[in-house]
Amino acid sequence: MRIPLYQVDAFTNRLFGGNPAAVCPLESWLPDTQLQAIAAENNLSETAYIVAADDAVDHDYHIRWFTPAVEVDLCGHATLASAWVVQQHLDRCRDEVRFDSRSGILGVSRDGDKLVLDFPVSDLKPVDADAALAAALGCEIETLYKDVDYMVVLPREDDVAALAPDMYKLRALDVRGVIVTAPGRNCDFVSRFFAPGSGIDEDPVTGSAHCALTPYWAQRLDKDELHARQISARGGELHCRLSGDRVLIGGQAVTYLQGSIEV
Repeated sequence: MRIPLYQVDAFTNRLFGGNPAAVCPLESWLPDTQLQAIAAENNLSETAYIVAADDAVDHDYHIRWFTPAVEVDLCGHATLASAWVVQQHLDRCRDEVRFDSRSGILGVSRDGDKLVLDFPVSDLKPVDADAALAAALGCEIETLYKDVDYMVVLPREDDVAALAPDMYKLRALDVRGVIVTAPGRNCDFVSRFFAPGSGIDEDPVTGSAHCALTPYWAQRLDKDELHARQISARGGELHCRLSGDRVLIGGQAVTYLQGSIEV
C-alpha cells in the first residue's frame, strides 16, 4: 500500500525552523500498531493521520497524533501542519478546516499569512514544589502548576535557556511532559517543553503547551493577546489569544517534503 506523506515545519516561516511534523492523509484507518510503527519510522516528534469525514456536519477530517512511542490526546504543531497540507496540497479553496479529535472539534482558520488553531484551555492547578521534578530539571522551583503536564515558572528567560534536564529522571514523572516558562526579553513569554516519557526529549515547538501558557500569562500580564517564543534549538514563534475557554494559537508553516511511503 502506498500512503502519501508530507513533512511540514510548523510555527515558522522558514525551512529548518519550528517543529517538523509528518502528515499522512488516509482513505481509512490502518491498525493502531501500523500507525505507531510508521510514526516510529518517521522519528519526528509527531506524525498526524487525517481521514476525510465526508458525511459529517461539524468537521471535515478525523485526526490522530502519534509520537515515536505513543498516541497523544492533543498536538498543536501537527494540527497546524495538517491544516497546512489540506489548504496547500489537498483543497486550496478551503480557508477553514475542522478536525474531530480525542480533544473534541479543533478548528484551524486562515488569518493573513498565519493559520490559527482553536484549542481548549488547559485546566492548570497550582501544586506544591516537587523535589523529584526539581532534581530532574536541575533548578529550584518556586511556582509550579499541573494538568496533563507540569508547568514550571522561572524568573528569567536566561534561566529557561540554560536548563539541561536529566531526561532519565524526567521520564519517571507521572505527566505527559514538563513546560518551563519565563518572561521574554523580546516577546511576552518564552518556554521549553520536555517529554521523554512520550518519546520526545525536547519538543522544538509545542502548540498544545500554549493551552496552559496562554491563560497563565494573560492573567499575569493583564492582556489577552500574547507573542510567545519557544526557545528550543530550532525555535518557534506563536501568536496567542485567550478567548473565554478557548486559546487561539497562530503560526506559519512551510512544506519541506512531499512523497509517499510503502507499507
